[in-house]
Amino acid sequence: MKDLEFPIFKTKIEGKNEKFSLEDPVERRKYFEFKAGPEIEKIRGWLETNTFVAILLGKKNSGKGTYSKLFSEIVGPERIAHVSVGDIVREAHKDFEDSAKKKELLDFMKRRYRGFISIDKAIDALTGRDTSSLLPSEFILALVEKEIDKIGRKAIFIDGFPRNLDQISYSLYFRSLIGYRDDPDLFVFIDLPESVIHERMRYRVVCPVCHTPRNLKLLRTKEVGYDSESKNFYLVCDNFSCKQARMVSKEGDELGIEAIRNRIEVDEEVMKTLRRLEGVPKILLRNSVPVDKAADFVDDYEITPAYRYELESSGKVRVIEEPWTANDDRGVLSYSLLPQAVTVSLIKQISLALGL
Repeated sequence: MKDLEFPIFKTKIEGKNEKFSLEDPVERRKYFEFKAGPEIEKIRGWLETNTFVAILLGKKNSGKGTYSKLFSEIVGPERIAHVSVGDIVREAHKDFEDSAKKKELLDFMKRRYRGFISIDKAIDALTGRDTSSLLPSEFILALVEKEIDKIGRKAIFIDGFPRNLDQISYSLYFRSLIGYRDDPDLFVFIDLPESVIHERMRYRVVCPVCHTPRNLKLLRTKEVGYDSESKNFYLVCDNFSCKQARMVSKEGDELGIEAIRNRIEVDEEVMKTLRRLEGVPKILLRNSVPVDKAADFVDDYEITPAYRYELESSGKVRVIEEPWTANDDRGVLSYSLLPQAVTVSLIKQISLALGL
């Protein structure tokens, strides 16, 4: 993101050489306690009697859900909720296939919805019966309010709103929508180079059975196979119940970021606009670090590795792991950081924003 400055956040602790396996849940907890233990305890204590609303802002595939879920994992899922606006809308669409849930949703909307088109017309837009009308922001807000009512008194990360410039003013009212809210609201901006998004999309694969996503280049499974007919390597799903299903790419992913170029440009405009807003603390998460500065700011195991594969004469696939480099949006050769390192930055910055 060329026009917005995201400082490099230092996670490296001088004089300490501990190394953690960030894929292992036990090791991951030790890592977070080592890197941000005091801040984690302060946030846990504060959340015993307080809550906050954090709106996640970043380009598509920038890791919004991943960072908030890691934050919840370490601080405590009983205190934190992640609200995905996209998931809420999709769930509402499914609810209309169940008569009891449909009645419950309609009753709620009759009480809470305020908008410029009728509820029936909004529902037609939701279910796809009306393809000419967009689902109104007022309807989406009511759906989010319903979800937050169900969650109860927890700190909330909101992912997926605002989606465009017209929705920005609506996003400022999330706190006031919730009756018991009189506490901090935060904007969490995420900077991820377009080259990283491109590679994440281009090499993305998914299990056809359990739909777990992985990445042939950046997030492999334990077992890698080779298709002698197509002369391509493939990942085998780690889920035992999937019976070694071969993971496959989605149609269009080979185009990478160009398949969502319009969406990326809108996301960037929304972020630029909200960065200028006064009165709301802003947390800046940077996913990349220049190669020539990495040793001063992060530990080696916090850098995203890349995988490539060679077929040995025995027919076994050899996995080669090496640091992954990509140019950031300014053309600087950089490393991408693993999500755990970015989450350390999130923890420390939220602690600071809350005045702890």
